[in-house]
This record gives sequence, structure tokens and C-alpha cells, in this order.
Amino acid sequence: MKKVSKLSLVMLLAFVVILAGCGNNNNNANNGGKNASASTAPSAGASAAPATDSGAPAASDVKVGMVTDVGGVNDKSFNQSAWEALQALEKEKGVKVQYLQSKSNADYEPNLSQFVRDKYSLTWGIGFDLGDALKKVADANPDSKLAIIDSVVDAPNVESVTFAENEGSFLVGVVAGLTTKTNKVGFIGGMESPVIKRFEVGFKAGVQAVNPSATVKVMYAGAYDKPDIGKSIAATLYDAGNDIIFPAAGATGNGVFNEAKARNKAGGSTKLWVIGVDKDQSLEFGDDVTLTSMMKRVDVAVKNVSQQVIDGTFKGGTTTVLGLKDDGVGLPETSKANVSEDILKKVDEYKQKIVDGSITVPTE
Repeated sequence: MKKVSKLSLVMLLAFVVILAGCGNNNNNANNGGKNASASTAPSAGASAAPATDSGAPAASDVKVGMVTDVGGVNDKSFNQSAWEALQALEKEKGVKVQYLQSKSNADYEPNLSQFVRDKYSLTWGIGFDLGDALKKVADANPDSKLAIIDSVVDAPNVESVTFAENEGSFLVGVVAGLTTKTNKVGFIGGMESPVIKRFEVGFKAGVQAVNPSATVKVMYAGAYDKPDIGKSIAATLYDAGNDIIFPAAGATGNGVFNEAKARNKAGGSTKLWVIGVDKDQSLEFGDDVTLTSMMKRVDVAVKNVSQQVIDGTFKGGTTTVLGLKDDGVGLPETSKANVSEDILKKVDEYKQKIVDGSITVPTE
């Protein structure tokens, strides 16, 4: 009798163990195998890393920093275009973005270094003036990734993006040359540099190509962040009979729009125009004063290079030049508001000649 009791007890215990094992298997099945593979499955709301061989990080782990030049992030020009591109990337991909505004050239290197110290995935320098500072930071931090707009930095951890501003400026020069009523147009540069020189000479070449009788008066403000200086220079040019002004001067150019608006509102025998730069500035200042704009797709360049960091395809040590053939520069659709169909056809003709190499636009 004792033997039977002991045997029954053993069998009972075995049966309980079997039932426990079945219960665990059922739980795993009901949870989709979650318990069995908890180390590989992402938690709810988490972003899984892309399945690539590059070891690319999850987008939510990517941090992109941007350092402005002295024009500031709200310059209604290329700093603003760059920042808007990063904000769009944050919204679409979940990356973390931040900017530091430079009030003087002395801020460039410390601002760039701060993002590098904080282990940002990519650090942008926006503008030609940041070239030297970005080179120093890149050399001192070879494991960091940096990128720059409007300058070429020779370093294996830097991507440089420049534009054929001369090509786009040639086209707005065509518009100005065929639109002017006084045969006098003006150009206002920010600070003299190879970048702004490309704007200037391209614009002059476009005007002269379609209107040899027209003159182009060139003046430089010596600053990118002085709308009051831009307004003062514009007043001088308008007083001299220039009815169209093309400012390539960052926030300084905002003063040109303000001066033209005030004069048009006061009335006069000649309608005054401004040609926007970098962005479609009719969206900022209205098509009652913006003849057209020479768009420079800084936003596309910033977004594309930043996306490379997300994808794990960042190509340090390279330089990309974006021109008419890449749609890196050009005129916005809103040009139709003030530019006649005949003039826009002429613009398209010259664009095709530049793209196919029939015309080579000067750079200096």
C-alpha cells in the first residue's frame, strides 16, 4: 500500500510539471513569441534600426546640429532655408535637431565645437565664412561628421556642398534685362567673397546677354545682418534711376525690400522691383515687390546630406556642386505672377543652352 501511494505521488508531480510546461508554451504563442525573442523585438513606439550593412543608427538616435553665420537663423535667406530643412527632417524622420546662432565670426569655432563635444551625429556650418573654423574643428575631431554649405573644406570627415550661383543669377539677369524700363539695374552684395562674386558676374552676364544697352551698378554692404545698410544702399540706387535691384546679402537684403515697398506705396512714375535670393522671397515680401527670385536649394542639400547620416551612407571628403542641371538653382513657379510668358520662354531658352554647354556662364 505504501508503494502504491509513493508511485501515485510521483505520477501526480510529473503531471503537474507537464501542465506547467504547456501553460508556458500557450503564453508564448498568445504573445506572438514575445517572451522567446524579447531581446530582438522593439518595444511599443520604438524605432527599429534600418536593416542595412552600414550599421546605420535608428533615426530617433540621430542628432543634427546647425551653426548659422552672422546673418542668423531668421534671415529669410539661406540660413532659414537650411533650418527649415532640418525641421522638416525632424518631423518626417524623428531626428533631433538644434541650431546655434553666431553673432560674430568669433562664435563659429566654439559653436561648431559644442555640437561635436555633445556627440551630435552631424554638425552643419552654413555659409562660406565658416570654412576656416569648420576645418579646424574637423581636423581636431577626426571621428566626427561635419558638412558645410558654400565652401569646400578638405577633410575626410567633411561633406562640402556648393552651388553654381552664377547660372541661376544669369537667368534672373535675363529677367531684369528684359523687364527694366530705365535700362538701369542694381546689384547689392553682402561681403565680397567667391560665392557672392558668382552671383554678381552671373547676373551681369544675363542682363548684358539680352539687353546690351542696360547698365548694372554694383555695390557691397560689407555685412549680411544689416537691413538698415541694405535699405540705405537701395535708396541710393533707386534715386539714381535703377528700377530693379538684386541683393545677394542675406538679412541685409531685407532692407532693400523695405525700401522698395515704401517707395512704391508713396507712388512714383516707375514701378520698383527687387529680385529675391536663395528662397522664393515673394512668400516673405509679397509679389507686389518681388519680381522673381534666384532660388538656391540649400534646403535640398541639407536634407539630402543629413539623410545620408540616417542611412549610414555619409560620404566624407567629397564636394557636391549643384547647378541648373541638378535643379540646385533656378526660378520659382511664382515668377509667373510678374514675369511675362515671353520673358519666361527666353529664360527657358537660356537655361537649356547653359545645361547643354552652349553657354558657359562666367564665375569671376
